[in-house]
Amino acid sequence: MSVPAALMQGIVVAAFGRQYLVRSDADEMLLCVPRGKKSEVACGDRVSFARTSANQGVIEHIEPRSTLYLRSAAYRQKLIAANATQIAIVVAAEPSFSEELICRLIVGAEEQRMKSLLVLNKSDLPATVSARARLACFAAAGHRVVEISALHDCSALLPVLHGETTVLVGQSGMGKSTLINGLVPDAEASTREISAFLDSGRHTTTHARIYRLDADSLLIDCPGLQEFGLHHLSRGEMEYGFVEFRPFLGKCRFNDCLHDVEPGCALIAARDAGLVAARRFELMRRIIAAERV
Repeated sequence: MSVPAALMQGIVVAAFGRQYLVRSDADEMLLCVPRGKKSEVACGDRVSFARTSANQGVIEHIEPRSTLYLRSAAYRQKLIAANATQIAIVVAAEPSFSEELICRLIVGAEEQRMKSLLVLNKSDLPATVSARARLACFAAAGHRVVEISALHDCSALLPVLHGETTVLVGQSGMGKSTLINGLVPDAEASTREISAFLDSGRHTTTHARIYRLDADSLLIDCPGLQEFGLHHLSRGEMEYGFVEFRPFLGKCRFNDCLHDVEPGCALIAARDAGLVAARRFELMRRIIAAERV
């Protein structure tokens, strides 16, 4: 699309309700609102916008996205990040993490053909032994697990973040803020700068925020999540999000198999033969039942 001369272009670097902080291609920061009542803007979007004052603007157009990571309930969607290439799910031995939430986050990423990475933080704690065991079924399914202690050293994470636009997600209390400060040395200074720009921090609820790790790598930090709805996905898309199940999908005796008590279910046979983890099979069924598909 050709952009009229009156419009500027840039990337949405932070979201505050229906207001978005946009960094223009000329490296200016403007607080922008979308045109119209409904907002479909996400952090990471490339946008065209019109300046309305020295540091404000109106978003006129969202450029085509390569990916759109979102969560949904029956009547509401929440856009999380656009144009990301992978998610990094931060977990820790303390407090306890939800395996179902991890599955949901991964399924959402798989639907967008994004990669998934598990970051086991606080690896210096004794309880990490049990946390590692709980993550074993995810590692067996092919999801990479990187162990770090964000308080001491985050360097093991840098190679898997390089060249990617990574959405950092996880439950509250997993040490995500400590991790951000370890990966981005000027993160706190940058936050203070934005707070000053937004008039002494009146906009405190950030939906997502972009940090640049290097010339080729971006990190999109999201607030802590306690739930992640997948109502926008079909049953088949949720099943497909469990990557190790894919060789068995479509091979059940019945096309509408619910993988419950049906005879000739290929997934149940794979579970019983130890080809897929029983725990992952249980989580898939629980998620699909909860979404009422």
